Amino acid sequence: MNNAAYELYYWPSIQGRGEFVRLALEDAGAAYRDVAREPGGMKAMMSLLKGEGEGLAPFAPPFLKHGSLVIAQTPNILFYLGPKLGLAPADEGDRHRGNQLMLTVADLVAEVHDTHHPVANGLYYEDQKPEALKRATAFLKERLPKFLGYFERALAQNGGEHVVGGAVSYVDLALFQALSGLEYAFPKAMARTKTGIPRLAILQSRVAERPGIAAYLASPRRLAFNENGIFRRYPELDLDLG
Repeated sequence: MNNAAYELYYWPSIQGRGEFVRLALEDAGAAYRDVAREPGGMKAMMSLLKGEGEGLAPFAPPFLKHGSLVIAQTPNILFYLGPKLGLAPADEGDRHRGNQLMLTVADLVAEVHDTHHPVANGLYYEDQKPEALKRATAFLKERLPKFLGYFERALAQNGGEHVVGGAVSYVDLALFQALSGLEYAFPKAMARTKTGIPRLAILQSRVAERPGIAAYLASPRRLAFNENGIFRRYPELDLDLG
């Protein structure tokens, strides 16, 4: 049994994809280090990314080090952590359904990112504003309702309280983070959209009230959403298409 503390590696000034992992660790009250936020932590993270550790180097943060294991990709990290933190179903089929749902959350997050960077990650938003407006329009009109409608149906089919299994899982926490980020980035669009996803809205509120999550949200460890992360508020992209 691996009793080592968890080491989370992610960019220190944004929530980003690392926040989905951080929420699980905080909800469970797990002992972990947020390495890149520590003195010398960025150097340690970049060293591992350059392949200066053992085994295959991660492609990009976030990644988790647990003892000798180094695990990358957000859904993969959570698939590993879920059973250890009591945030995954015991049933094997439900665990894989949870992973399926988390991979779909990751797809949603990628599409949100592409609303402000539709051409190239290496360009500034200001260099691709016309394309971003087109991408955001299509996302808010077509893709956002499709994604959230899917999660709403999954929640309803599972009884309405949890999205998979019979207790809270890391997927519930991930949906809380996705909805919170969407409300930051697209407040007008989400005010309209949330009327059609009542179960998800209740789930979001319930997750925020969980003791570990509530304490984390009130702490300085929870960074604010900002225009360097995945969920960015550009008012010109927040279209009310109703």
